[in-house]
Amino acid sequence: MVLRPFLHQEPIGISYLFGCGGRATCAVVDPVGDIDTYVTSARQLSMRIGFVIDTHVHADHVSIGPGLAEMAGAQYVLSAKADVAGPFMALEDGDVLPLGNVEAKVLETPGHTPEHICLLVTDKTRADEPWFVLTGHTLMIGDLGRTELATSAEEGARNLYRSAQRLLALPEYVEVLPGAYAGSVCGRRLSGKTFSTIGFEKRYNKAFQVADEDQFVAGMLADVAPDAAHIRNVNARRAA
Repeated sequence: MVLRPFLHQEPIGISYLFGCGGRATCAVVDPVGDIDTYVTSARQLSMRIGFVIDTHVHADHVSIGPGLAEMAGAQYVLSAKADVAGPFMALEDGDVLPLGNVEAKVLETPGHTPEHICLLVTDKTRADEPWFVLTGHTLMIGDLGRTELATSAEEGARNLYRSAQRLLALPEYVEVLPGAYAGSVCGRRLSGKTFSTIGFEKRYNKAFQVADEDQFVAGMLADVAPDAAHIRNVNARRAA
């Protein structure tokens, strides 16, 4: 297994390159910034980028995913529910992306956005059980993602509650690799720490602990960002 995180400041986020060193094939998740960063990293690792994946359509920036995929000769990947103009490889819940001895299973986790997916990653050379989950802006360290940035806050909160139950059901040892950290507009009480485990978040992430759906929704609606509409409008203009 090869795993390389990339931490970004503008916008605040985390991208990942992961894959199978033995078979020299990898994927890039939620790329931000300079396309050459990922191409160069893959080259230095003697790996080929097979897939470029966005966990969701981002509210705070325009993805470089399509450009990176074109430069690398890779497939650009999104949820089948994504509403975007350009071509992409559409994934459904339960689909598996093969990366040599590594595989990434798609979990549909709507809420932060309607088309959000997480990726449950297994290294078959180590075990048949999953090793880590790339959670994008669904589950971050210390909180769950906002729900008002790309849908109505209440509808998103109800979807996010159900998505959180899927993640809560994962084994506690599974590592959580999120798409953002403290300072991102996509969360509220985010930690500056950039990784955790399902077990630790079950114990200490307050949003992850709420067992009642209506209580969860009320909590999400009580802390809606005042600039959410502005963020959506700016992103729409940039994407146009």
